[in-house]
Amino acid sequence: MGIDINHKHDRKVRRTAPKSEDPYLRILAKLYTFLARRTGEKFNHIIMKRLFMSRRFRAPLSIARINRMLKKKGNADKIVVTCATVTDDARLYEVPKFTLAALKVTESARARILKAGGEVITFDQLALRAPKGENTLLIQCEHILVRLISFENKTSWRFAGLVF
Repeated sequence: MGIDINHKHDRKVRRTAPKSEDPYLRILAKLYTFLARRTGEKFNHIIMKRLFMSRRFRAPLSIARINRMLKKKGNADKIVVTCATVTDDARLYEVPKFTLAALKVTESARARILKAGGEVITFDQLALRAPKGENTLLIQCEHILVRLISFENKTSWRFAGLVF
């Protein structure tokens, strides 16, 4: 007689691939899954996980926030990496020269970065330049901003006195 083990909590709940049907995103996910497995670097594992995320958790990032991060000591000459859309910010007067690797960049943000002498690269180019994530700066939108989105929808009840 053996013991009956409860397997109720054995299911691993996490994404193993992006839900998007975008073929370019799927190829990038495949590339970074390979790099995460073969290099064993945490950088590649983080990129892989962020590529799997829904758009809600890949909130847009402005070049003003990137500028703020680059001003910190030791960050000026690093490659900025983000798995989100990078947007322009008209309030920022001068854009510094930097290299950016992002999933998407708006036309106006791309124009301002290139005008400042910077460079916008794709994730496959980043994999060739820094396969282990050396000299990179991973940036993400603030989680509090992402969390605030969840309060924008209607409440789950219809009337204050009735609970269904």
